[in-house]
Parts: sequence; C-alpha cells; structure tokens
Amino acid sequence: MYPELPLLRHTHTGNFLLIAGPCVVEDEESPFAIAERLLAIAERLHLPFAFKASYRKANRSRLDSFTGIGDQAALEVLGAVRERYGIPVVTDIHSEAEAAAAAPYADILQIPAFLCRQTELLRAAAATGRVVNIKKGQFLAPDAMIHAVDKMHAFGNDNVMLTERGTTFGYQDLVVDFRGVPQMRRIGVPVIVDITHSLQRPNQPSGVTGGDPGLIETIGRAAVAVGADGIFMETHPNPAVAKSDGANMLPLDKAEPLMETLLRIHRAARQPNQPFGA
Repeated sequence: MYPELPLLRHTHTGNFLLIAGPCVVEDEESPFAIAERLLAIAERLHLPFAFKASYRKANRSRLDSFTGIGDQAALEVLGAVRERYGIPVVTDIHSEAEAAAAAPYADILQIPAFLCRQTELLRAAAATGRVVNIKKGQFLAPDAMIHAVDKMHAFGNDNVMLTERGTTFGYQDLVVDFRGVPQMRRIGVPVIVDITHSLQRPNQPSGVTGGDPGLIETIGRAAVAVGADGIFMETHPNPAVAKSDGANMLPLDKAEPLMETLLRIHRAARQPNQPFGA
C-alpha cells in the first residue's frame, strides 16, 4: 500500500497510515513520551505509524509566538526519537536550506500548505531522497495538486504524498471538501487527511489561531469512509498548555479510542459490496 514508505510497520495489513504527534518540539523530554504512547497504540491496532513534530514553527501570526527550542536541539530530539523507537519521523521544512538540514534527522519532509507551489523548495526536498508530504494549499483546488506532484517526479523523486487540510472559507474558517480525497488519489499518490488543522479558525484578531477540536472525530470518520490512505493529527497530553496550535489538537488520552473507531469504519468501507439485507 505504501511502497514509498518502506520503514513503516504493518504496511501488509492494509490499514491506514497514522501520522501523529505534537505540533512542535516544545522541550527535550515530552516528544519521547508522546511518541511512546502513540507507538503503543499503533502496534496494538497494527497501524503503520510515523511520528510528527515540527522542529521550528515559521508561520506564526504574532512576533511573540513560540517558534521552537532551537533548530539543532529540536532536530537532535527528533533523531533520538527515531533511533529509540525505530519509527519514521515527519517534520516541516520552509526553505531549501532547511531541506538539507532536516533530512539527516527525518524520514518524511513535509511541505506546509502555504508553500506547496514553491518550486525551489520542492526541488530541494526532492534532492534529499526523502519521502515528501505536500500539504494542499488552502487556496487550491484538489486537482491542481497534480502540478506539485509533477514537479517532484521531474526532480527525480517519486516518493510523494499529498495531504488535505481544508480550504479557506471566508476570512476565519476552513472547510473540507471530501471530493478532494478521490480527486487527489487519482493523481496516483497516497492521500492523507489532516483532521486537526482542517478545523483551524485562522486569522483571529488576537493573533492566536482558534479551532474546533470537538469535530476531530467527525472529520476523521469522513476521511476514512471516503478512502483516505492516512490520517494526520496533532495531539498533546494537555492541549490547553501546548505552545502551538493547542486550540485544534486532540488530547493524547483520546487518541486510542479515536483510532479504534476510525479503524472499524476503514475496514467496513473496504468490504465488498453486499446486497441490502444480505
């Protein structure tokens, strides 16, 4: 199912891919505890799993917003998580230089939605040989993402995923058009649905992004029902004190029951069609 992600465990099961973790590396200890808990869930449910955390947050509304503990320190934390637990790591990059800096520590380089059309950034990511997860711009139609994928192929890297994370709806909201999942899958790459960022309420007057975490399960249920290859979510032991994106993160203690629910829907959606009442 994911030939481009050979390090992921349990790919033979046909279960959806789980990409999960905190928004950003907040300190040198908590990523290990979060990764260990998520890995235990993934192992029990036989879900392929990659741990996600940004080593630096570049897209902040306010100057005083938390951006990280320092690039090198955070990258070393991610590398240590990967080594300790034997799991792939996902992190965001924002420039050509960051692609080269992050590649030794991460298995999957993620292109933020605002940057999905940046040709030289895609070129630099492709050149690392890492898997590249490109988030669909909030301003783009799903089928327009073929151009980002075509760029990656032209740059010699076929290890590409696309992630749906909502489309701008007015000034301060996003909406998920689930038609986009099969539309992007027809491009010929795995499609992930980000079930937390899709619920952001950006551009708030306070400069702090809002969200609607009560709908995380709703977005997740719909995503697996329409055939998403994976689920992306940010999770934190206590989102209320998270240093970034706390308003739309899933509490870590809710991750396991949510994955159980989504896995049941995923399996039901893939059963052969049966006559009604059979």
